[in-house]
Amino acid sequence: MKGSIQKHNKYNYYYVAWLDKGKLQTVSRYKGFLCRDGEIAGMTGKEMAERLLLLMRADVENGTFRIEKWKGDTPSDIIPYLWKWLEEDGKSLSPATHKDYENSIKNHLTPWFKKNPYQLHELQYDVLCRLLNDINRTGKGKKNVIYCLRRCLVHAFKSNRISAMPVFPEAKKYNIVDPIIKWLSEERQIRVIQAIPIEHQPIFWWLKYHLRRPSEAMALHRIDYDKEQDAFIIRRTFSNKQLVQHTKTHKIHIIPCHSEFKKIMEKMPIRIDSPYFFVNPHGKLKEEHYHYQHNYLVDLWHKACEKVGEDIDMYSGLKHSSCSQYINEKHYSLDQVQMLTDHARRESVKKYASVMLDEKRRLMEGK
Repeated sequence: MKGSIQKHNKYNYYYVAWLDKGKLQTVSRYKGFLCRDGEIAGMTGKEMAERLLLLMRADVENGTFRIEKWKGDTPSDIIPYLWKWLEEDGKSLSPATHKDYENSIKNHLTPWFKKNPYQLHELQYDVLCRLLNDINRTGKGKKNVIYCLRRCLVHAFKSNRISAMPVFPEAKKYNIVDPIIKWLSEERQIRVIQAIPIEHQPIFWWLKYHLRRPSEAMALHRIDYDKEQDAFIIRRTFSNKQLVQHTKTHKIHIIPCHSEFKKIMEKMPIRIDSPYFFVNPHGKLKEEHYHYQHNYLVDLWHKACEKVGEDIDMYSGLKHSSCSQYINEKHYSLDQVQMLTDHARRESVKKYASVMLDEKRRLMEGK
């Protein structure tokens, strides 16, 4: 059989001596690790070299042997495939997701695969675990990078570029810790909204009463209010500052108009030169019919928080707070809140019940 295992006596590692096209080649890395004792837990350097030799011989048997692959002289074919996939399949992604995937490929996957030139068909569980551990991001950030690669590999599998999908690292390996939900009581939340200049308050009241995302409120059009049903039809959103004709979940939501907001809505001025339901009275024409910008809303919220002595981000102060109020102050059930928010999974609503301190205190005291 071709190839033999040798030991480098001076540096104390093993390697495969391989004759290729009349030239003696040395291959000393197994799965990216030098064939030396202690490099891989539970394996000696010689055992690593033996497995390396078996894999090289298997490539010969399968007719796929290339010495460049084992010497690391050929760049990974994953890098060009990732960019090609994003260019072709990326058209179906939302602008925000496309931007996140582009960042994952550019700043994390490309640098890693340049240092570790695996080929598409070589991506297996152990390689993916190494990649996961090397990604310099927090748990959620690591998950986003790995999910980008996973989605690309699904495309490769469907295109017969790889024969099977690899097993990906388990959820616990990401070390994601669910954050404790920050929220305001209704009294404190109302105080913040009332500290916002009155001409900008309607969109904030709408977010408080209807439990939706700011990007959906910004994208709401006048035609999205159905007078007959007295309800709002949520069917579009903003993604990476671009209006898209679908929601984040690609589902249409019909939300009844809250009676308290109805009073506010009746006093709102109508801008016939804009199709948007909420129009920034200080907006500029170049901002597409004067609709609100996300950063503008965040700035208004933070200034109002400073006025009343609160320190909470806009999303937590509005949607998280309103949902938490329904459970912790108004004593709605999880199922009722799930119905109000249109969450697909009950698990998504449970986070709002994790801070039911008053209810826990009442139960502890037997009241």
